[in-house]
Amino acid sequence: MDMEELVRKQREFYRTGRTLSFDFRMRMLNRLEYAVRLHEESIYEALRKDLAKSTFEGYMTEIGMVYSELSYVKRHLKSWMRPHPHMPAPGQLPARCFSVREPHGVALVMAPWNYPFMLSMEPLIGAIAGGNCCVVKPSAYAPAVSAVIRLVVEEAFPEYYVAAVEGGRAENTALLEQKFDYIFFTGSVSVGKLVMEKAAEHLTPVTLELGGKSPCIVDKSANLNIAAKRIVFGKFLNSGQTCVAPDYVYVEACVKERFISYLQKWIRRMYGEDALKNEKYPRMINQKHYDRVLGLLQGAHIVCGGHGDRKTLKIAPTVLTDVTWKSPVMQEEIFGPVLPVLSFTDIRQVKREIISRPKPLALYLFTSDRALAGDIIRSVPYGGGCINDTIIHLATSSMGFGGAGESGMGSYHGKKSFETFTHEKSIVARFCPLDAPVRYQPYTPIKEWILKKIL
Repeated sequence: MDMEELVRKQREFYRTGRTLSFDFRMRMLNRLEYAVRLHEESIYEALRKDLAKSTFEGYMTEIGMVYSELSYVKRHLKSWMRPHPHMPAPGQLPARCFSVREPHGVALVMAPWNYPFMLSMEPLIGAIAGGNCCVVKPSAYAPAVSAVIRLVVEEAFPEYYVAAVEGGRAENTALLEQKFDYIFFTGSVSVGKLVMEKAAEHLTPVTLELGGKSPCIVDKSANLNIAAKRIVFGKFLNSGQTCVAPDYVYVEACVKERFISYLQKWIRRMYGEDALKNEKYPRMINQKHYDRVLGLLQGAHIVCGGHGDRKTLKIAPTVLTDVTWKSPVMQEEIFGPVLPVLSFTDIRQVKREIISRPKPLALYLFTSDRALAGDIIRSVPYGGGCINDTIIHLATSSMGFGGAGESGMGSYHGKKSFETFTHEKSIVARFCPLDAPVRYQPYTPIKEWILKKIL
């Protein structure tokens, strides 16, 4: 596919103004939903091929999330598109002040492989709602889902409006050489830096949804059984291949052993005595990723798990202790079913450790101490998170989701997606001939006195 020609066609279509109306945007959102529903079974099958996801997990974390986002955006789009009034400043009177949101133009959405369908479709929904044309680039690491995304997009839209481009590094490189009006990227920090570098050549604004080592803190006041249950869910969902998964746990030393026993209990309850034989337990995306995750276990004490099946690319849910910040598993984002457990005696030291490192995408705190919860929320920088739960903060269209610092920039979901894919244009409208002469030359002492009073 000729990327330059594709972008040129989309820009020509955008300039016709057809994408701007509410009716057009709603029709396109409805067409997308119809195409997804038409191919729902194919999406389930593709998720099974690429990641061994069950239909339940496929619906809960991908297809259902897309339907929910579509429903929310369609319900609110008309109100988001209305002009928003603002109070005029004294020097603007008599006038009407308002802001309107206009599309960026032609957008590029680059999606990752871990939630390959949802993380392609949700930004696309925002781009359509915002009135843009869009090129979607699914990940080549999830080829079955990539093929279904192309099928869904081709059936729903002409490519001069929305197109899906399959392929790997060559296609990514070719797309990033083009001048887009907005780039939305979800993926690793290293590739995010490359995307930002390429975007800078055209001064293209970007949203980067990246990752990092998201901490989980458990203090002695927490309900340890519930904490372990929810951490096991959040950590081992999608076999740990979740950008907001708890990357490691800091647990207060006096309850560490009890907490670990609860972790083991809930791993057995959820995944069985041998998770590798659980057909509904996902696998690593590929051999390289499988080998990398197992390689991170060196030097740590394995409480449970620690092994895998090279044929199925599944790694057993693993809990590690005797871990320090010098351990291999603490040197990078794990992105797999491995949970290091560190202990603490002073919460202030935990805060210092987290603050001294790159801002995480998420943070999770398990405690009954409301004052501590408030302190962590106020004083520790991170993208978003939960108190006494994990990962569910992103499961709503009513709140934005995004990172901070090295974990990303910008946010999306619901109204935030609409705002991400549009520019807010501020307008002062004056239809009254009355005019305050103070701003015009010649400037006099009395005019200066009036100016100071007004401002």
